[in-house]
Amino acid sequence: MRSGRTELKGRHLVEPGDFSIEEMSGLFSLAERIEADPAYLRESCRGKLLATLFFEPSTRTRLSFEAAMLRLGGSCLGFAEPGSSSAAKGESLADTIKTVSCYADAIVMRNPKEGAAVVASRYASVPVVNGGDGGHHHPTQTLTDLLTIRRLRGRFEGLTVGFCGDLKFGRTVHSLAKALSRYTGVRMIFISPPELRVPDYITRGGLAKAGVEYRETDRLEKVMGELDVLYMTRVQRERFFNEEDYIRLKDSYILTMEKMAAAKDEMIVLHPLPRVNEIALEVDADPRAAYFKQAKYGMYVRMALLSSILGVV
Repeated sequence: MRSGRTELKGRHLVEPGDFSIEEMSGLFSLAERIEADPAYLRESCRGKLLATLFFEPSTRTRLSFEAAMLRLGGSCLGFAEPGSSSAAKGESLADTIKTVSCYADAIVMRNPKEGAAVVASRYASVPVVNGGDGGHHHPTQTLTDLLTIRRLRGRFEGLTVGFCGDLKFGRTVHSLAKALSRYTGVRMIFISPPELRVPDYITRGGLAKAGVEYRETDRLEKVMGELDVLYMTRVQRERFFNEEDYIRLKDSYILTMEKMAAAKDEMIVLHPLPRVNEIALEVDADPRAAYFKQAKYGMYVRMALLSSILGVV
C-alpha cells in the first residue's frame, strides 16, 4: 500500500462519498505521477479485463475508461448501447451484472435509471464503478473535476465555485457539489433559471446541514467576478419531458468573451462535456478555458482508479 493512500482493492465506487478525502487525495497523487511518467504502470493490468456496460450514450466516460485500461496494459469488452445486449430481450440488470462478473475483473456501468449503480454493486462479484446513473451521481467525473481543480488552482479550501446551467438534472453538478462540501471554506453559487434550480436535497438537505455557504441567482453576470471556478453545464434535452420547455430554456446561459471580461485572471472554466452552445467557441482560446485539459485529466484519474481497485499498485 502506498504511503498516505488507503487500500482500494475490490472496492465499488457508486457515489463520491464512497471514498474518503484521504483516499481521493491518494488517487490524485497517483494520477499526477502517471501524467508525469506515461510509462509508469504501463503493463500493470496485463491479463485484466474491464467491462464497459453503457445503457446510455457516452463519448468521454466510455472512451476514457477504455483508453485508461488499454494504457495500463489491460483489455476491454462490453457494449455502447443497450440494444446490443440482452437487456433488449428483457434481461434484468441483476442478471446482466451477475453474468458479466463471470467474465470481467471490473465493471463500469452507465444507466439512465437513478440507483442502478447501487443495484449493480449488490449483485456484482467484482468492483463496480458508476459511470453515471440518471440525474443522480457521476463519481468519476467528480474525480476528474477535483483533479483538474487541484492541478490548476492548487487547492480546494477557500474557493468560490459557480455552477451554471442545468442544475436540476445535472448529475455532475450534484456529485461535485457534494464532494466539494467536504473541504473547508468552499463557497458555492448556483446560477440557473428557476425551472432548473439545484434540487433541495443538495442545498437545504446537504450543503446547509454541512455548514457550507451557498446562494442561488439567475444571472451569471452578477457573480462572475467572485468566482475561482466556473462549472458550465449544458441544458440536457434527454432529461426533459416537455420539448417546449427544452426549446425555451436551452439558450438561457451562454458564456461569451464579453462575460469573461469580468472574471478573475486566475479563474478557470470547467465543463463535463459535451458542449452544445453554452460556451461560445471564442472562449476556447482563453487560457482560463480548461475543459479540454479536464477531459485529459479524466483519463489519468481513471487509470489511477482502475489500477487501485484492481489491486495492481
